Amino acid sequence: MLSKLLLLEDDLLFGETLVDLLEEAGYDVSHCVNGQEALDSTFKTNFDLYILDINVPLIDGVSLLKELRHANDNTPAIFLTSHKDKSMLTKGFLSGADDYMTKPFDNDELLLRLQALLRRFLSDTKVVGELNHDVLHKSISYKDEVLELSKKEYDLLSLLMNNVNQNVPKELIYDELWSSEQSGSDGAIRVYINRLKQLLPQMKIENIRGVGYKLVS
Repeated sequence: MLSKLLLLEDDLLFGETLVDLLEEAGYDVSHCVNGQEALDSTFKTNFDLYILDINVPLIDGVSLLKELRHANDNTPAIFLTSHKDKSMLTKGFLSGADDYMTKPFDNDELLLRLQALLRRFLSDTKVVGELNHDVLHKSISYKDEVLELSKKEYDLLSLLMNNVNQNVPKELIYDELWSSEQSGSDGAIRVYINRLKQLLPQMKIENIRGVGYKLVS
């Protein structure tokens, strides 16, 4: 399965050049030209890595990454920027960036840095009973069959697996599934829980009344 990359770059010609480079290197690339489009894409797709320009329309790259980190999105991110002053680079790292490159840059070096970030952040696998979480490709298998999950179902099941045999408070689920600008509900959580129970008939997900939920191994 190809690693999925989100590229935020408002320069169309440069963006297309990067897409060609990354696709030739074996990546699945979604190219967005403004920060709002990129933010919307993260709600629909589980990306393995973000490549972000800073000066883009609607939501700049630094503000976008701050919003994603606030929503507990820890997907590795690298800035591609023409900024060279320390104050901007500091803002980038404080927003949650893992690396940066200044334009113009060497294409081979970019590919090496992307590979290093993916290995560093996403090369582990978590197993709970007959559930297998492939973090690299953001997929979860049950009895060796990949589950067809929506983004929120994936995020919820990942959270339960990361806290197996522990009570997961509803407040934590809200923080994981919805950003500060989105509104969730107990009813929506129950819908996702019931969906997971249907997909995992031999796994036990307990409702801890008034508290939250627990995946029992």
